[in-house]
Amino acid sequence: MRTEAVTRVKLVFTLFDADGNGVLEADDFRLMSDRVAAAVPDADEASTKAMRAGFQRYWETLAKELDTNRDGRITYDEFQECVLSPERFSGAVDAFAAGFARFGDVDGSGTVTRPVFIGMMRGVGFDLPNIEALFNAFGPDAADRIRVDVWEAEIKNYYAPDKGGVPADLLAAAPTA
Repeated sequence: MRTEAVTRVKLVFTLFDADGNGVLEADDFRLMSDRVAAAVPDADEASTKAMRAGFQRYWETLAKELDTNRDGRITYDEFQECVLSPERFSGAVDAFAAGFARFGDVDGSGTVTRPVFIGMMRGVGFDLPNIEALFNAFGPDAADRIRVDVWEAEIKNYYAPDKGGVPADLLAAAPTA
């Protein structure tokens, strides 16, 4: 397992702990999907449902795999063990990545504009300089858009225990001014 992967997972745990109580619960994922939905008010209903379903599947996979005492709470140690195990979590990551990235394609062009990307990523809680760095790493086109499939693939890289030196690392880097 690469150090970069552990760093990315620590950050996402903190961000997904939306209420800041030190554990993940179903309400954290509902709150997070509400924040992301609010950031893209022009998204259609089907895309919104798919994005929310990705967050829900993410939570359900964690709960099924890790919540052995059924208290509805996942600690960081439990979280890291699951999300960095592709055999346990790749289906949830695939669904999450597809729903999340495609949610940003509000016009059906297969691309996401910078403002939508920034809004979604701020909704999750990432720092603006890191979001900008990641967007730029995707090589936006002349209209300042990135391809949905590129973003979806990089979301999967974010959770890959064997990946380092990838654009996803920019989200967990010390924010730059």
